[in-house]
Amino acid sequence: MGKKFVFLLISLISVWMANAQNTTIKGIVTDSITGEALPYVSLIFKGTTLGTATDGDGCFSFSAPATGRILQVSYLGYDTKEVKIIQGKTNDLKIQLAPNGITLNEVVIKPKKEKYSKKENPAVEFVKQVIALRERNNPRNHDYFQYDQYEKMIFAMNDYQPKPKKNGKTGKFDFLVDFIDTLDIGTTILPVSEKEKVETVYYRKNPKSEKHVVKGNKSSGVDEVFSRDGIQQVLNEVFREVDIFKNDVPLFLQRFVSPLSTIGPNYYKYYLLDTLDINGQECVDLGFVPFNSETFGFTGHLYVTLDSTFFVQKAILNVPKDINLNFVSRMTIEQIFERTPEGTRVITKDDISVNFKLNEKTKGMYARRLNIYSNQSFEEPDAEQAWVFKENAPVITLKEAYRQPEDFWASNRPEEAVKKNPNSVKNLMAKLRSVPVFYVTEKVVTTLVSGYIDTNKDPLKSKFEFGPMNTTISGNSIEGARFRLGGTTTPAFNKNLFFDGYVAYGTKDEKLKYNALVEYSFNDRKEFRKEFPMNSIRFEYMYDINKLGQQYMYTSKDNILLTIRRQKDTRATYLRQAELTYSYEHYNGLSYNAIVRNRREYATEYAVFDRIGTDGTISRLGHYDMTELELKFRYARNEKFYQTRNNRIPITYDALIFNFSHVMAKKDLLGSAYDYHRTDIGIQKRLWFSAFGYMDIITKAGKVWTKVPYPLLILPNANLSYTIQPEAYTNMNAMEFINDEYVSWDLTYYMNGNLLNRLPLIKKLKAREVFAFRGLWGHLTDKNNPANGKDGLYLFPYGSYTLGKAPYMEASVGIENIFQFLRLDYVWRLNYRDHPGIQTKGVRCTMRLSF
Repeated sequence: MGKKFVFLLISLISVWMANAQNTTIKGIVTDSITGEALPYVSLIFKGTTLGTATDGDGCFSFSAPATGRILQVSYLGYDTKEVKIIQGKTNDLKIQLAPNGITLNEVVIKPKKEKYSKKENPAVEFVKQVIALRERNNPRNHDYFQYDQYEKMIFAMNDYQPKPKKNGKTGKFDFLVDFIDTLDIGTTILPVSEKEKVETVYYRKNPKSEKHVVKGNKSSGVDEVFSRDGIQQVLNEVFREVDIFKNDVPLFLQRFVSPLSTIGPNYYKYYLLDTLDINGQECVDLGFVPFNSETFGFTGHLYVTLDSTFFVQKAILNVPKDINLNFVSRMTIEQIFERTPEGTRVITKDDISVNFKLNEKTKGMYARRLNIYSNQSFEEPDAEQAWVFKENAPVITLKEAYRQPEDFWASNRPEEAVKKNPNSVKNLMAKLRSVPVFYVTEKVVTTLVSGYIDTNKDPLKSKFEFGPMNTTISGNSIEGARFRLGGTTTPAFNKNLFFDGYVAYGTKDEKLKYNALVEYSFNDRKEFRKEFPMNSIRFEYMYDINKLGQQYMYTSKDNILLTIRRQKDTRATYLRQAELTYSYEHYNGLSYNAIVRNRREYATEYAVFDRIGTDGTISRLGHYDMTELELKFRYARNEKFYQTRNNRIPITYDALIFNFSHVMAKKDLLGSAYDYHRTDIGIQKRLWFSAFGYMDIITKAGKVWTKVPYPLLILPNANLSYTIQPEAYTNMNAMEFINDEYVSWDLTYYMNGNLLNRLPLIKKLKAREVFAFRGLWGHLTDKNNPANGKDGLYLFPYGSYTLGKAPYMEASVGIENIFQFLRLDYVWRLNYRDHPGIQTKGVRCTMRLSF
């Protein structure tokens, strides 16, 4: 035992001495111009084979015997650098590599130390020439332009390494190792979503038209819990095809300043770095980096020909390390262009790869969207192709597109898109679903995302779904606790005929409410009854509570999240209503509806109908009846939204949206109690200010032209919850103001951190500023003012007023991107502050994930 103890002690001392003589080297390697982290840089002790390479984020760490003093750092396209190492200690290094040949035309770049000046800077003069000629070789200058496009999009678990079980035990997910793939740079990934598409794009200059004919389309992966077409819309906007020849680059639902923007010289620093041979053409390597690395700009390189054309042969774009962009830890865009014999620019490759991370401690996700373009032509389409311009839809999906055999994909898939591991994500999903815990989890997530519960194990075969689940339990001051059960049929039941409805019960008012709907669509539906474009006729009959002065424009009235309110919502009636609606939507963004509506509205103790008689006496009515015709017109060209079963959630607000509606009724016709005419118009638009954020503008105006009681007048939309809702007044009470003509505005300016990004320490929070100003100018004409004793009108409820000469106004200052999802606003009511029972200021919040 003594000998064994001595032997163990000697061994431990030997190991300790050996470790004591080792040198630990760690750190990061970056580009000295742009500050980008450089992946897979070689670090080797001079004269030895000892060393390592940086990882995908430019970091490295290793230990070596204390034999070397000089560490050689080398990377393709950069000057080799030698770094002295302190032996026997931990060396924490920040190594900056300079691009090869950082001198040109007698301009000497000294990264991190130079005093940059735009005046008489050859790089600035050079880029101005590129900007001036950027439209000269645009392919869409031709009368016709067509090309084939292959697109592949992949999402994967980044740097995936399977963890072996202890004691050699097998696990439920051991099969994942069979689906691991390896990138060209050596990183291992586990693909969890894969999409491929083959299409031909046809462009015509006059009259302007662009059509996409999809010949093949397939997808599989964990994102199948979302709407297939809806998630494709989102991805198309998040990973937009980058056009560096425009001022702004839409990407990640933000707007980046292009390095070739007309404001580029005031936003970027430019450097002439080197002359290189690109495809047999001598080019200048033009480096660029934004003045403020936290704003929405790029770092990278443009390779521009050294001739009078200033033709961009290649572009590489990266996001700065300090950019105020959520979840994106690294991004690279590579674009390659070719020049046709007549000098036109055509893109042949657009490749974007992104590392997504919730925080720096996680490995995160890897995403890549690869576009390969081929068979470009400027000839007018022949007779067999000319039909595409006669179609209304901008995207024409051939019937066989979703059923293409594997040999179709093998023949159309570029070599660059071929995976090293042939196992498909489709097979991976089949194996995952065979594991009970994954199957149950997927079902739960699907229900949370869609809001509905399938009645078949295969969602594609589910003919009926229960929901929406977020309305099952809610509450309000009149009904008390409200319980609701509803559901809808799906296209699996019938692609054209749909049934929908619910029953609800309030424990306080003890009334049963209900809604029944039947709709026939003249277009076959793929996923949802309300999917775009609609061409349908619908009949709906309902009896339910009607909350006056609260218009639920972006959610349902019995959403459980709205149960908590800042005050009691008792201003309500009961409504029995039957509607016959015809809806039609065009691909060009034009839509219209015609609605015939019969309704009976019942008074409550909270909203009484005290009618003024011809002799001035007051009589209390229990209800009134109306039969109306409503015509709606809407225009929203290029509107992008995510389609759910019942709602369309805007992806962007870039489209100009115009709304018009008119409601009319004739007294005594089909039981109408009043002559009625009301007109409303509205305009909505997002304005982008390039590097300075964006503003959402919503304006509306309307007028009631006839003499009618207060339930038929204009009741401004009051927000009684603690959430932030567009087109709703945060500190206004329900029915506080009653008008028969109005003009309203809702202005929200998102600065994207332009102020907070300039403050030391605070900029690390990546918070973003939001300013809002909303208001309502309204007026009540004498004919609708019960204070004048007009017969037939109803007395206003207590607490209702008319607006004076000044409009109602409120303003807010907020911070969004708190913890990357939370927005907090502090709201002030600017006037009419002497009304009893109001709230003049307060904090409001909302949750929104954004990049």
